[in-house]
Amino acid sequence: MITLTEENYIKAIYHLGNYGKDIVNTNAIADALNTKASSVTDMVKKLADKDYLNYKKYQGVKLKKSGINVAVNIVRKHRLWEVFLVEKLNFTWDEVHEVAEHLEHIKSEKLVNELDAFLEFPTHDPHGDPIPDKDGKFNKIEKIALSHATVGMVYKCIGVEDSSTNFLQYLDSNSIGLGTTIEIIHKELFDNSVKIKLNTTEMVVSQNVAKNLYLKVL
Repeated sequence: MITLTEENYIKAIYHLGNYGKDIVNTNAIADALNTKASSVTDMVKKLADKDYLNYKKYQGVKLKKSGINVAVNIVRKHRLWEVFLVEKLNFTWDEVHEVAEHLEHIKSEKLVNELDAFLEFPTHDPHGDPIPDKDGKFNKIEKIALSHATVGMVYKCIGVEDSSTNFLQYLDSNSIGLGTTIEIIHKELFDNSVKIKLNTTEMVVSQNVAKNLYLKVL
């Protein structure tokens, strides 16, 4: 039986390694999980023994197919629970991540599949991220960061890279959410800030905001 801590390590490696495609440095894992490098080394050796990943000293780790399957299943549960919390329990999109971090470790496959059906098989979570189906398949999303959007074009907000409470509350305070129409007015070369138009309101967003907001052409 895989433990909660092992699942957290596998999920972190999955995200840090570009969804399991790349080798991940153990120091990056330590930073992501706010733990000691020595603790990471002990854990990845254990996960390698359980055949979830490959580990090479001084090179890093890479998930095996079995590890990717575990990670995708955790992601599926996390995002389904976020949908449930928003749609059925009236949570806001900035409140759900921490709660879903606990719920994602529930082991019952039947519960997750019934939850999926109860929610009528959602394809995206409240932050715009795709939800893998029961076979682990994701819907492909065509998206572009606001920082790379073209001046003069009109887009629709379809997701966020940063799902932290502070960032989502910032977006709420500026009436930016999934489905919001955004026109690109001007890009400032000095600091990479972007002037945008929301309906009739114009505002300037920082580079940090622009790189964390995903759009698609309207």
